[in-house]
Amino acid sequence: MHIGFVSTRFEGTDGVSLETTKWRMILERLGHSSYFCAGSLDEDHLPGMRIPEMHFHHAEVFRLHNEAFREAPTPPDFHDRLHTIADRIYIALLRFIEAFRIDLLIPENALTIPMNLPLGMALKHLIAETHIPTLAHHHDFYWERERFSRHTIGDILDTVFPPDLPEIRHVVINRAAQRSLKTRRGLASTIIPNVFDFNRAARGISPHNRDLRSDLGLSEDHLLILQPTRVVQRKGIEQAITLVRELRRQKRKLLGKEPVLVISHHAGDEGMDYLHSLQQMAQRWRVPFYYTPQHFHPHPNRRNGHKYSLWDAYVHADFVTYPSRHEGFGNALLEAVYFRLPVMVNRYMVYREDIAPLGFDMIEIDGTVSPEAVEAVITVLRDPVRRRRMVEHNYQLAREHFSYEAVLPIFENLLTSPFPQSGQNPPSKKQHPERGH
Repeated sequence: MHIGFVSTRFEGTDGVSLETTKWRMILERLGHSSYFCAGSLDEDHLPGMRIPEMHFHHAEVFRLHNEAFREAPTPPDFHDRLHTIADRIYIALLRFIEAFRIDLLIPENALTIPMNLPLGMALKHLIAETHIPTLAHHHDFYWERERFSRHTIGDILDTVFPPDLPEIRHVVINRAAQRSLKTRRGLASTIIPNVFDFNRAARGISPHNRDLRSDLGLSEDHLLILQPTRVVQRKGIEQAITLVRELRRQKRKLLGKEPVLVISHHAGDEGMDYLHSLQQMAQRWRVPFYYTPQHFHPHPNRRNGHKYSLWDAYVHADFVTYPSRHEGFGNALLEAVYFRLPVMVNRYMVYREDIAPLGFDMIEIDGTVSPEAVEAVITVLRDPVRRRRMVEHNYQLAREHFSYEAVLPIFENLLTSPFPQSGQNPPSKKQHPERGH
């Protein structure tokens, strides 16, 4: 089949873009071809079509979003402007389907979280009117985010994000999302967790990354504690600072090694205030805090003008912190396991329900770093036998449950069983959603 992925953007290191790349690789193993349509596309998401109005940073889309998600009523012309953009996106999507002879659509979070209201509306009407088979891939629903709790567009949210259409099969990434979709919307769904290509050999020390520590101002006498996430509040990075403070207090147990915290990703997605508060906290507690995104290309396995990629950071890390308070699944957690690194993880809901019950051996915290957790980290850093046993166990378990091979049968079942009302021809470009739909 020719499969068309649709979203606001396919670029960078957000979870949607990364998982879409993985889905593409899995679908290609099954013999399908992938094409992409979004407001912006990087080199991993070609061939495809760029439609400026599909990006949530498009000026009018952004304006509509801000007018919708507030307590004040929407302006009198809100719905007219909304439908005008939705009509344009609808026609552009028809062009995409025709140009690449698309047999199956996969909206990536575009029918899940209302970052682009007109895109969601256009997709709903397109699917309903063309009857094109669709797998709606849901990463995080709007009702899971506090920022979307204040609005005056309940009718749109309840009918579009996501829509209830016979042509759509819904795919979620965890059990909690499956429950909430069924409870709130009465919609059944299939779980496909985040995955990783565990059959590919992990990168090691190489001429390209050999100097990473010295470029960061570190030596082999430092313990590189890596926080491989964006700097946003839900990542709980305060707990990573707390851990390093406690490790430094007990440095004598670490055979003279000096723990430092390295942050690999940029701040800015939610402003810079959180980064500044972390830097102040680290300074107050005398924790070496290395904010180093300028050294790393944000794509895990690409340099493109940077000396290092994110994966080079994992190669040199001694330990990974993952104290997130909320995650849709946990890409960085799988990456740490792939690189055979020990991890301290906060027991966020998806970890508790979907990951921990499988038997992973990780150092767990419940919101705050306990003395027991600190001792467990020290043991792993000092004892090579304990460390090796832990990371090998986690690697094999993740390979069994979260590899491409683990989810191939789910994809095969979704794609081979008949879709309701499939096979009908799309309407002409002149047929598009009328205002008031």
